Amino acid sequence: MNWFERMRSFLCGGSTGVFIYAYCLYYYYARSDMSGFMQTSFFFGYMACVCYGFFLMLGTVGFRASLLFVRHIYKSIKCE
Repeated sequence: MNWFERMRSFLCGGSTGVFIYAYCLYYYYARSDMSGFMQTSFFFGYMACVCYGFFLMLGTVGFRASLLFVRHIYKSIKCE
C-alpha cells in the first residue's frame, strides 16, 4: 500500500466523524433552543472533541481493515 491508499482508507472511515459534526450544525440551528455564547461554545467545542474522536476511531478501523485485507490477498498469491 502506498501513502495515498493509506490516507484514503483512513479518510473514508473517518469521514463519518465529519458527517456527525455536520449533523450537529443542523441540530443546533434547526432543532435546539440553545442561545448565548457559552451554550454555543460548549456545544460546538464538546461536539468537535467527540467528532474528532469518532474520526480517529473510525479512520483507524478503516485503515486496519483495508491493511489486513490487502495483506490477506497478497499472502494468498503464490509467487514461486
